[in-house]
Amino acid sequence: MESTKLFLPLLFIFYLLSGKGFASHHHHHRSHFQPSKLFVFGDSYVDTGNVSPSDSNYPKYPYGITYPGKPAGRFSDGRVLTDFAANLIGLKSPIPYRHLEKVGLKGTKHGVNFAYGGTGVFKTGFDLPTMTTQIDFLQTLIANSTFTPDQIKSSFALVSVSGNDYSYYLSTNGPIQGFIPLIEKVVKQISVNLRRIHSFGVKKISITALGPLQCVPEITALTDFKECNSTLSQLVDFHNFLLTRAVDELNKETNDYPFFILNLHDAFSSVIQNKGNPQGNIKFENPLKPCCIGINPEYNCGSVDKDGNKKYVLCDDPNSAFFWDGVHPTQQGWFAALTILLSKFKQHF
Repeated sequence: MESTKLFLPLLFIFYLLSGKGFASHHHHHRSHFQPSKLFVFGDSYVDTGNVSPSDSNYPKYPYGITYPGKPAGRFSDGRVLTDFAANLIGLKSPIPYRHLEKVGLKGTKHGVNFAYGGTGVFKTGFDLPTMTTQIDFLQTLIANSTFTPDQIKSSFALVSVSGNDYSYYLSTNGPIQGFIPLIEKVVKQISVNLRRIHSFGVKKISITALGPLQCVPEITALTDFKECNSTLSQLVDFHNFLLTRAVDELNKETNDYPFFILNLHDAFSSVIQNKGNPQGNIKFENPLKPCCIGINPEYNCGSVDKDGNKKYVLCDDPNSAFFWDGVHPTQQGWFAALTILLSKFKQHF
């Protein structure tokens, strides 16, 4: 990662000078919108059970120990962003798309979750639906009259992009010079995706800002969970800067400002800096240290050897940790972060 230090700051400063920095235009249109359906697209931050137990990246024990008590396809010890977002708008967490075949139309009462852990805006090496394909799934359901136009009009879409395109690029040893064009390409496609979801008639659409990837345990493990990686933070900031600009542009195209950013970056950063959330009386002694961790870099949380021996260490209480594993928050971590975003989130409804 060191080689990025040479050219990134210059490029990044150029972009900040050429635009308006991170200033986002907040138009507070008082709306009393009560969604009747939630549609979810994206990755493991919002997946509630689409990755099949037969898939190599399915979250196995001890995932799910807090809720529902066993592995159920969530990448955490318990509830994830989708569950909390659904609760905030007065809905139950929508059914994972994979389960629709079994339960049929009655399962779509609260919407559908199309997100698959491990996916990105583009292909990420897992044989899973990209975000474009996930949006195709909704389009097919609409074409099949699973949802009426009125139901779509009273729906909310939650879109999560938490960095799989970038980690996949790094894992394939993509040249560091290609990172800026990749970020531009990813954000451009996010914009296409958001516009497409809106074109179906979906009334409100939220896209997550990229969290502070420089602070995830996978990265901070190199410093014994003591400090974040400043080089990586510039890439994250650049993504969020372009995303803010793209969302502003999309809102200018419409007259009802349907798009908004769910600022996970600020919320996560606040929890990390404050070692918790003082408002919610939540404390994390070392927010950079995960609850569940492989005993060495080649193992992940949940790894076992061929004899079934654990190759990971688990903390005594998941509620004491902000991060559950190398990249995902605990249920308590999500709760702490979303408590910070609560009032901003509710302004849009």
